[in-house]
Amino acid sequence: MTRWLTSGWVVALAGGLVYLSTTALLIRPEQFAGVRAVLTAAKLTPENDPSWKFKNPEFEQWVAELKMEKSDLDVRAQQVQELQMRLAAQQQEFTTATQTVYQLQAAFDKSVIRIQAQEFPNLAKQAKIIAGMSPEGAANLISQMANDDVTRLLATMKADEASLILDSMSKLGKTEAKRAAELTARLRMVLPPDTTAKSTP
Repeated sequence: MTRWLTSGWVVALAGGLVYLSTTALLIRPEQFAGVRAVLTAAKLTPENDPSWKFKNPEFEQWVAELKMEKSDLDVRAQQVQELQMRLAAQQQEFTTATQTVYQLQAAFDKSVIRIQAQEFPNLAKQAKIIAGMSPEGAANLISQMANDDVTRLLATMKADEASLILDSMSKLGKTEAKRAAELTARLRMVLPPDTTAKSTP
């Protein structure tokens, strides 16, 4: 029993109980009434606490610089957006112009009659044969051919030879006269062969 009472943890427990009892007897709530009154009277809030009113010049400068950088970024973003809108408008104009050029080129290609360099010798031979015929016989022969083929042949002939044939066609009736006028107009749209181009073997 004596060993148990003299053990370390019993002594520590007894000391703790004695300390708590003494503290409870000596310290009373009335002793902190003055401190509570001071805190209540001060009413420390974020508005009247001096620590909230402290200003750091470096921090304020940093905040001002951030605001300026944000403003610059907003201006640049607006400029980039305007540039994108202008580029889109220019792209649309370029696309429209390209389509217009393509349509004009297609219309031109459709209206013109081209004489290829490789077909020119054969056309010249046929034109020589038809030119050797009588204007009436040549007109009757040509009336059975397609307009593009006739136009190529007439363009290969001499002007006076083609004129005699067209004159004979105009005397074959209203339909052939109209066709002769059309062939005369189409002769202006004939492109001669490009003799400067190198022929491929």
